[in-house]
Amino acid sequence: MTALFRADGLAISFGGIRAVDGVSFDVARGEVFTIIGPNGAGKTTVFNLISRIYDPTEGRLLFDGADITALAPHKIAGLGIARTFQNIELFEHATVLHNLLLGRHARRGGNLLADMLFLPSVRRMELAHREKVEHVIDFLDLQHYRDTLIVNLPYGARKVVELARALCSEPKLLLLDEPSSGLNTEETEDMAFWIQDIRSELGITVLMVEHDMSLVSEVSDRVLALNYGRVLAQGTPQEVQQHPEVIRAYLGGEA
Repeated sequence: MTALFRADGLAISFGGIRAVDGVSFDVARGEVFTIIGPNGAGKTTVFNLISRIYDPTEGRLLFDGADITALAPHKIAGLGIARTFQNIELFEHATVLHNLLLGRHARRGGNLLADMLFLPSVRRMELAHREKVEHVIDFLDLQHYRDTLIVNLPYGARKVVELARALCSEPKLLLLDEPSSGLNTEETEDMAFWIQDIRSELGITVLMVEHDMSLVSEVSDRVLALNYGRVLAQGTPQEVQQHPEVIRAYLGGEA
């Protein structure tokens, strides 16, 4: 499989601390690639570099054959990269439907005058956006919550809604930051199911940061282990979990 995304020698420092130090990896089209590591290993920082929230001190980011290292953050979604966050970022006093429609923003065309006059072309576009959103609602079984305010949803449902909003942008690459964080066992099993279907049914490549090793083993094709911003190991889930440096990073000492 050809690489959809590639990080080449990524590095960034904060106040003299090397948060990410020469990290390189590639993500093949159609795979689930997971980054693991102890707290403070630099996992979310890598995501923030890909999302262009941070500018790398060194290295390059390549997506779908293009260099995106200097791309403006607001252009990332339109390029085909969507993201969820470890701390859920939703509009709490809007409905599930309205939150998902916001996920279509990167796919909006038209112009201001046409929008103001609500021309037939704009109406057709709005209907097309609504159809895409309804497809995602059906895909993730969110029909029951469609008109519910986010503030009234249980935590597990909010996690699925954030995933749904990311899918509404029709990404080629989906970044999932701790998708099982705060979920119970049953909800984590459901999340594993969604991730597998996102790859197999929607054809979306997934790059994930995750702590739950059972989830990592179940859905990942390949795993990258980080510690103190550096790569410890890369390979299949089993290879990485059995790597001596990875065991030492998680357990300490000579474990």
